[in-house]
Amino acid sequence: MTIGVIGTGTMGIGIAQVAATAGCTVRIFDSYQASLEKAKPGIQKSLDSLVAKGKMEASTAEQIAGRILPATGLPEFQDCSLVIEAIVEKKEIKAAVFQELEGIVSEDCILASNTSSLSIASLAASCRKPERFIGIHFFNPAPVMKLVEIIPAVQTSGSVVNQALTTIKGWGKITVLAKDTPGFIVNRVARPFYGEALRIYDEGIADFATIDWAMKTFGGFPMGPFELMDFIGNDINYTVTETVFHSFFCDPRFMPSFTQKRLMEAGYLGRKSGRGYYDYSPNAYKPSPLEEEKQGRMIFNRVLAMLINEAADAVHYRIASAQDVDLAMTKGVNYPKGLLQWADEIGIQNVVDQLDALFAEYHDTRYRCSALLRKMSVEGSRFFS
Repeated sequence: MTIGVIGTGTMGIGIAQVAATAGCTVRIFDSYQASLEKAKPGIQKSLDSLVAKGKMEASTAEQIAGRILPATGLPEFQDCSLVIEAIVEKKEIKAAVFQELEGIVSEDCILASNTSSLSIASLAASCRKPERFIGIHFFNPAPVMKLVEIIPAVQTSGSVVNQALTTIKGWGKITVLAKDTPGFIVNRVARPFYGEALRIYDEGIADFATIDWAMKTFGGFPMGPFELMDFIGNDINYTVTETVFHSFFCDPRFMPSFTQKRLMEAGYLGRKSGRGYYDYSPNAYKPSPLEEEKQGRMIFNRVLAMLINEAADAVHYRIASAQDVDLAMTKGVNYPKGLLQWADEIGIQNVVDQLDALFAEYHDTRYRCSALLRKMSVEGSRFFS
């Protein structure tokens, strides 16, 4: 099987490595020549690291690298049966690429976008054959992260959905099926992890270090929200939040924080810039959290209730099944357990009570309880038997 990957940034070369590791011939292309020239050395470095750690034989790494072929232009993609685009998040640029591709590839070649924020239906609409278009969303770093979201557009044919699922599973990935809505599963459901933590900070309830400590200590999260935003990049995280907020017609549940916006504007982007919510310069002061159990549990319970509420709404509006929502959050962002499983364990009525208490305090629709959670609390039902 010959695969095409357009875009040779971190995500593009990661996808190429995944496909080549699965035995595919992979053609890669980037209109930015300097990026294309760095692609093969970047992939080789990743493979060499696996060899050095004893996770791969040197001969296997050589075979994988040999299956990745830089292209001088899109016409070399004519023998591809699947092309995945991983370029800049601008609809017009992506649409132009797919329109050019349609004049090159075969009629049954599947066209896919790795977009994390754009409408799959709008991209499909730019194609002459929208029924062959689909979203295939990997997580960074693609060779390491197991989860891939498969997102059909309303135009996508059933056979293309099945082919995409079969292909990506064949690459050793865990797939979840998501409806074409803003943020899909992970980037939608995860918003409160950042947004509610920022709201707690903005209200002066606790500082960054204390909020991070609370989420790790009482929730078992591998990183706190501010540590994670600094790791991801404050600019990237803010852009996703802003995109989801506007895409949901300015729903208060997804409202961005001015704290995050101002840090981004100041160039405090996190680890990559040396400063974000924390200072990463040499010998910088490392703030200590206020390790007070009552406050820490309050912080954790508030953020968790909002996360569960968003996960429940994703099921309520048929964005994905309960099983796929929990799978997405554990495999896509390494949550310690599925949010809906968590709801079953602590009691759905307790989650409803927490949300109702927040709504009574703030009178803000941000804290409105999901209709599904309320219905389940009345019925005494659970997400999983």
